[in-house]
Amino acid sequence: WSETIRVRYGYAFGEARMKWFLLAALFSVPTMAEALPEKCEGQLSPAFAQKFAADWIAAWNSHDLNRILTHYADDLEFHSPGIITVANEPSGVLKGKSKVAAYWEKALKAPNLTFELIDVFAGVNGVSIHWRRPGREVIETMEFNAACQVVRGTVTLKG
Repeated sequence: WSETIRVRYGYAFGEARMKWFLLAALFSVPTMAEALPEKCEGQLSPAFAQKFAADWIAAWNSHDLNRILTHYADDLEFHSPGIITVANEPSGVLKGKSKVAAYWEKALKAPNLTFELIDVFAGVNGVSIHWRRPGREVIETMEFNAACQVVRGTVTLKG
């Protein structure tokens, strides 16, 4: 193959120079994730899941409700044990972004509310984020619409 490159490009490469040439060529080719826009249909990539989780955690840690809500669709359905006590909804389910926003507005008033990402898992049309805050460890599973907005979220608590 070095002979092919020498003939095609007119270069005489030694073994070391050939390795550097191939390495440079490898890094100049866009990765699949860079080349294709992510859609939230089918199996999601681990790279997308990591990026989404990092952005989601940063939004919560900013305590900016509008920034948090950008991750969610208007027809959001949210399941959480906290809804039973905080929102006085015995089913533990809230439907609609505005109802969930009112619930989260209360949560954002908690002192020292910070989220720490532990791990994230990519799935079909969704991700599960393992995170913790002081006194609580959580796995939150989120299902996406095709526009990569969360349409269904389910909180599972440890202990």
